[in-house]
Amino acid sequence: MDKRQQLMSELMDLCNEIIWRNKPEVELALKDYTLSQIELIENISLIPNANVTKLAAASYMTRGAISKLTKKLIAKNIIESYQSVANKKEIYFRLTTHGQKINDIHQKLHQSFLERDKEVFKHMTDEEFDTIFRFIGRYRHHLKNITE
Repeated sequence: MDKRQQLMSELMDLCNEIIWRNKPEVELALKDYTLSQIELIENISLIPNANVTKLAAASYMTRGAISKLTKKLIAKNIIESYQSVANKKEIYFRLTTHGQKINDIHQKLHQSFLERDKEVFKHMTDEEFDTIFRFIGRYRHHLKNITE
């Protein structure tokens, strides 16, 4: 196995292990929601004027999948749709009070995972972080370019 294969294998194993270790806690705290719904709630909280197109791009899902998810979340009173005065054609989404509570629980889980794993990052230098960020940035740029 060359270094590229080894790196990709190690990255995939790490991502899978993080998901596997976090999953029981996430499922317990947010048991009534799928991971896709939780991710969509988070993206709606982060993206200004979130619409189906923006959410699809951020979630790496189709617009059809986002439409289905948003309908389910609207029915559960987690999100609501709205239109701007300037653009009556476009439909946007925002969290309801209930949706914000779900997002707050999710963000607290993120913080608890960071706290749990702080030992890993404690001795990393700025140069090590920068190297990792550069690699991830280059790889994401490459993937974006080959899919366009």
